[in-house]
Amino acid sequence: MDLKPVTHVLFDMDGLLLNTEDLYTELFQRIVSKYGKEYTFDVKLKLMGTQALESASIVIRELDLPMTPEEFLEECKKGESLFADCQLMPGARRLIEHLHQHKIPIALATSSGEESYHCKVDKHYTEFFSLFPYKTFGSSDPSVKNGKPHPDIFLVTAMKFLDKPVPEKCLVFEDAVNGVKAAVAAGMQVVMVPDPRIDKILTTEATLVLSSLEEFKPELFGLPPFTD
Repeated sequence: MDLKPVTHVLFDMDGLLLNTEDLYTELFQRIVSKYGKEYTFDVKLKLMGTQALESASIVIRELDLPMTPEEFLEECKKGESLFADCQLMPGARRLIEHLHQHKIPIALATSSGEESYHCKVDKHYTEFFSLFPYKTFGSSDPSVKNGKPHPDIFLVTAMKFLDKPVPEKCLVFEDAVNGVKAAVAAGMQVVMVPDPRIDKILTTEATLVLSSLEEFKPELFGLPPFTD
């Protein structure tokens, strides 16, 4: 592995820091069931990491649903209370608190819109996410012109750091294939923590692939090692 030292770290949220992907599956299945359709993992794989409107468009196209993307998103909003009790993924708290304590600049780069972010975070995790001084919400930020797999969200987020790091000094954490492609397109190294159902051939663009954040060794990228 050709791993290079980094100075700044960017994190996706859904499926990486928060266990929301199963909840999205449940919500989307509720909606498509009304039309006798099944929201399969193959469909899910195509939209993971994309912005809200693009996700809706993919579901509608793949399952031939008689509704507009806007109507699909309205249905989603009705069920967003489902996300209020989502859980942190294993290893997320330890890693984020470790980087914060060592003053490593970190940022959140999520395709979720800001309203969706608050549905997931406000009940339990406001303090945890306050450790991120910079946040980009791809679905509601006009400066993010194109969603993942385009690099926009990571380039926009990196420019929020006061010292404006070059992409080569940024490390991205992602769970989605589209997110990995976006990080690579941005010229950044990327650690992927994929859903175990994702075919390994789809993970090959990642710099490093882990089965859990708990496996991450910061020193591999020149970051302070864990001491506990």
